[in-house]
Amino acid sequence: MAYGRWFEELSVGQVLKHWPGRTITEADCTWFALLTMNQHPVHSDAHYAATHTQHGQRLVLGPLVFSIGIGMTVADVSGKAIANLEIEKITHEAPTFIGDTIYSESTVLATRESRQGDRGIVSVETRVSNQRGERVMTFRRTALLPKRNHATLGEGKYPA
Repeated sequence: MAYGRWFEELSVGQVLKHWPGRTITEADCTWFALLTMNQHPVHSDAHYAATHTQHGQRLVLGPLVFSIGIGMTVADVSGKAIANLEIEKITHEAPTFIGDTIYSESTVLATRESRQGDRGIVSVETRVSNQRGERVMTFRRTALLPKRNHATLGEGKYPA
């Protein structure tokens, strides 16, 4: 079954709206904080967040928002990637709260063929927004994608 896009399927200026969105739950936030050993109380202590922060509620960890945001792009941007080459910049633009649903869309910023001729480099900017349409994060990344004639792909399918 085909997954992802070939290098030739992406062009500068192309906008990719990733679907579906993802609602961030309390369990997501708690587990991510535990997995990453982030013990800041703004993410895990409701009383602390309510009484000692400007938002009055717990914040979702920024790296979790990034992880979900980039995950949403895989089918459209890097599903066939030979390699993810770079994450250039992550900008936090607004807070994300437990219960928010986030959505992502990407714009292709640059494409260029590699010297091998069977692959190319694609750079995208991804914008992550919440259910109110407020942008919460922007990041840029670059991936190495195969062209349709890529030698290891046989007849357009990845090996099982």
